[in-house]
Amino acid sequence: MVTLEPMEGDLIYAFRVMRLPLLDAGGAAIGRIDDIVVVPGRSGTPPRVTGFVATSQRRRIFVNANRISSIDTEGVRLRSWDVDLNPFKPRDGERRLGADVIDKRLMAETVSDVALRPSVTTRETGWDVSKVRLTRRGMLGRRTTFRLVDWSEVPTLFAVATEMAAEAARLRDMHPSDVAAVVRALPLQQRQLLAKEMDDDRLADLLEELPENEQLALISSLDMERMVDVLEEMEFDDLADLLAEMPAQQRSTVLEAMDDEDADVVRQLLSWSSGTAGSLMTPEIIIMGPTTTVAEALAQVRDPDWLVSIAAQVFVTQPPFKPPTGRYLGVVHLQRLLREPPSTELGRIVVQEPTIHPGTAEREVAEFIASYNLMALGVCDDSGLLLGAITVDDVLDRMLPADWRQRRRQAASR
Repeated sequence: MVTLEPMEGDLIYAFRVMRLPLLDAGGAAIGRIDDIVVVPGRSGTPPRVTGFVATSQRRRIFVNANRISSIDTEGVRLRSWDVDLNPFKPRDGERRLGADVIDKRLMAETVSDVALRPSVTTRETGWDVSKVRLTRRGMLGRRTTFRLVDWSEVPTLFAVATEMAAEAARLRDMHPSDVAAVVRALPLQQRQLLAKEMDDDRLADLLEELPENEQLALISSLDMERMVDVLEEMEFDDLADLLAEMPAQQRSTVLEAMDDEDADVVRQLLSWSSGTAGSLMTPEIIIMGPTTTVAEALAQVRDPDWLVSIAAQVFVTQPPFKPPTGRYLGVVHLQRLLREPPSTELGRIVVQEPTIHPGTAEREVAEFIASYNLMALGVCDDSGLLLGAITVDDVLDRMLPADWRQRRRQAASR
């Protein structure tokens, strides 16, 4: 849940936010906020903040609003310690409050500030545009006057550029599975236009809900830079499945354009044969050492970026703590973490649950998970080093018929 210290009542003024430092999860300044990016909401709903333009390490970057834990007088604080240094690129349908809205003239008045209000949707907590502060400069010695109006009284400030930008805004708060149902009803050309208007993380979520052949068709019109930005937002196991379906030359080009560390992870996943545990696993799991405390583990589990099935347990190994890890020691489930004193070390409460070899057939993987009632099953090599884990949702996805999503949507529409 995002916490917030309001700057005036429950309103936050953009002009003040755009002077704040960007803080990491520990409160250290790692940059400064330069601007705020908003997009139109659904019909009758206010424009929504999608992120912040910031300068960090001499780069102008975009910070997604979902990655912000709080905004207060100290600064804009991230949920985690890392920041994506990919350069900010303006898109159609977006408005930057500093560059595009503030100082804009409306008849005899000028926009001097924009007030944001905390908002909560079914998907996330964030900020909406609430009010617009208008200034009228006095003439012949008269004083300058100000008035605060509702965003709906000045709709032209936030009007969308294209029909597909409006559609992308309408779909923004829907569950990715429901977005997939809408997208599959569109002709291919409209799907591709919509994909260009969607945020990278939302498009990545959508791709993960579609069969690989439809994923390829959807991203085929994107330029390589945008395609890589989107693919790097996908879960590693889903990304590997998609790249496996690409022509070899295109796959090589994409891997060369990706971050080196991410590309190495995907190449490793692609090395496992289809239908094996290795092809199902993800290396993105919570891994800690035996001397890590329950308090430290719970802090990791609370990170909203983790999938529910991943955050249900902490895998415990000897260092290093990135796959392939040191010797696998076992797992501590969330329920156990909640029952133990914060100072307890994980090594004292670890459970030695079974793991599986990456070459194991996926049918046997499903039987293992069902037999032990697991949310995630560890995958270890012959030396007992943890390579990743397989989540129950990925097993279900592989075991169900290929057209199960389409059949479910057809049944729901009847």
